[in-house]
Amino acid sequence: MSNFVDECGLNVKGGDGGAGCTSFRREAHVAMGGPDGGDGGSGGDVWLVADRNVASLLSFRDHPHRKATNGSHGSGKKKHGHGGDDLFVHVPIGTTVKDRDGEILADLVHDRDRWLAAEGGIGGKGNAKFLSNKRRAPGFAEQGEIGQERWMWLELKLMADVALVGFPNVGKSTLISRISAARPKIADYPFTTLVPNLGVVRINEGNGVAFEMVVADIPGLIEGAAEGRGLGHQFLRHIERARALVLLLDLSPLAERSPQEQERVLLAELESYRPDMLDRPRVRIGSRADMAEGELAEQFDGLCVSAITGSGVPQLLGLLRQAVETARQAEPESEGFVTLRPVAEGIKIARRDDGSFEVLGREATRAVGLSDMTNPEALDVARERLTKLGVDRALARAGAHNGDVVHIAKFSFDYESDDALEVQPFDDAAPVARHQRNREAHTGDWLEKEPVPQPDADAELDVDVDADAGQTETEVVYLRPGQGDT
Repeated sequence: MSNFVDECGLNVKGGDGGAGCTSFRREAHVAMGGPDGGDGGSGGDVWLVADRNVASLLSFRDHPHRKATNGSHGSGKKKHGHGGDDLFVHVPIGTTVKDRDGEILADLVHDRDRWLAAEGGIGGKGNAKFLSNKRRAPGFAEQGEIGQERWMWLELKLMADVALVGFPNVGKSTLISRISAARPKIADYPFTTLVPNLGVVRINEGNGVAFEMVVADIPGLIEGAAEGRGLGHQFLRHIERARALVLLLDLSPLAERSPQEQERVLLAELESYRPDMLDRPRVRIGSRADMAEGELAEQFDGLCVSAITGSGVPQLLGLLRQAVETARQAEPESEGFVTLRPVAEGIKIARRDDGSFEVLGREATRAVGLSDMTNPEALDVARERLTKLGVDRALARAGAHNGDVVHIAKFSFDYESDDALEVQPFDDAAPVARHQRNREAHTGDWLEKEPVPQPDADAELDVDVDADAGQTETEVVYLRPGQGDT
């Protein structure tokens, strides 16, 4: 089994946040000490970090799961929980991260580039954080948030200076073993090379100075590779980041196509896959020149190279160095590394098959993540949070009507519009009851208060005057005709 893996699945999960504590101060000679519950610690994040010392995605093939540590719970006396440690997952330079739908999430092309793959859950607040003038003894705290979890697909695109491109069995592996310390498998059957091989080429200049460049031996391409034939997509993506290309054209009598036809097919496949590849510096050489017949070698107008005898290899290295230096000078200098964080998703309204509505988003889940949703004070806090997020307006824009069921996380309630609950004026015929909205929900459902008693239309008012105080005190008494004094 090959030790080079250039694509794999990865499951990452941020650490869960610790729960806040519900506690009250209990000391001798201290009456009503007040809340002193501490906050829970936040869970650790999962980061993907590009590392030049990692060559492939082999470590994820058999162990695709990565999870950060959880935060600890808060405790009494305002002791906060310890936060979880972040997890740094090292991947090769040139790793592209995609979601299940194939959308690119991140592209780590420089050393130490990092991307926040899974955010840890926020720790819950203790009841001491909910203390206010109107809430003197909060008997609830906040639960810790569950860490973000997702599956993703990693693809490695090699970061090489030079890519060797050619048909199968044209001598690419033999050439890279000649100019570098790489030792790929070499055999006389097609598609011997199934995975790319990297080799570092050093050109000594004297006085301890050497020029280095990375050369990639790409598996052989065939006609139709741009459409995926012969694993063409898996091979072609390793050429995307190469600064220069070397076209190896087989000059041996064993070649099924002429050098001109080989070049035409290879350039057509590169253009079909990515047209900008033809704009890169490229060197065309005649490979396996030691096997070429005299007339064919003389007709070839490029550099003839034999990896077996070493003929033409020094001239080839000089051309490659010139092409790589030119490409490097044209690139902007990299300043440090890049840190990528996903943009906050906000809230979304979805419609279920049964016609009910569902509020999605981490902010909405945090708003109802309290320890005791049967507590009226906790419900007030949740309602205030949802109002600040604009959940009511979003549901109205989504077409929600009074009585529709709305789901947020594990809670459900009946939607009621604020516009329908405004105070109505009295008319001349009969007084209309003042509508009061009870936002206190039990297990997520709206409850109705007791109806307000209403006077009859013919009721009279009895006014008592307190002469001693010198003020008029009005007491509303409902009297029916025939009762009391007339």
